[in-house]
Amino acid sequence: MKDTAKHQGLRNQLVTTLEQKGITDRAVLDAIKKIPRHLFLNSSFEDFAYQDKAFPIGAGQTISQPYTVAFQSQLLEIKKDHKVLEIGTGSGYQTAVLFMLGAKVFTVERQSELFKTTSNLFPKLNIRPKHVSFGDGYKGLPNFAPFDSIIVTAGAPFIPQPLMAQLKIGGRLVIPLGEDVQIMTLLIRKNETQFEKHEFGEFRFVPLLEDKN
Repeated sequence: MKDTAKHQGLRNQLVTTLEQKGITDRAVLDAIKKIPRHLFLNSSFEDFAYQDKAFPIGAGQTISQPYTVAFQSQLLEIKKDHKVLEIGTGSGYQTAVLFMLGAKVFTVERQSELFKTTSNLFPKLNIRPKHVSFGDGYKGLPNFAPFDSIIVTAGAPFIPQPLMAQLKIGGRLVIPLGEDVQIMTLLIRKNETQFEKHEFGEFRFVPLLEDKN
């Protein structure tokens, strides 16, 4: 589990790239500067870990492009001790960013292989989510609701109703919506029944699958 000066140098370059692409949230950039992304990837990808690219991580899933991770994290506007629900733990890299931002992270993964790998990885990196769960992300985690914010890290054809229900009033839900290409969508809960919707252009994600393993 080595993290060297060379890795740090590559992270600094990555942060510069993200700034050039329009990421402005200092806390998000600082988190990306600190987190050893290469340790979340298969070692065969280690030399490429700090390129702004997505890579396969097993079980047909990917580790998101750093720009996407930063963009979604920035939209959440996380404050210290916010309760954040993450749908799609995946490699755990996005989880680590949320944790570094001071969030209490509740994360759900539906691929048992990834769930096991990532659950083992977190303690080694001193990353401590509040709750790591194996299950169907479409259902969220009603026992721990409501959440200050919810992030979905897979493309969804629609916004799952349970996730909307588990969001606090004033809370933010960030989800990539669509089949082949997704539109990054932010919902802000205004009251019991009303949500304000904002769209932020096209992104590509692996699909959010329901009830499958």
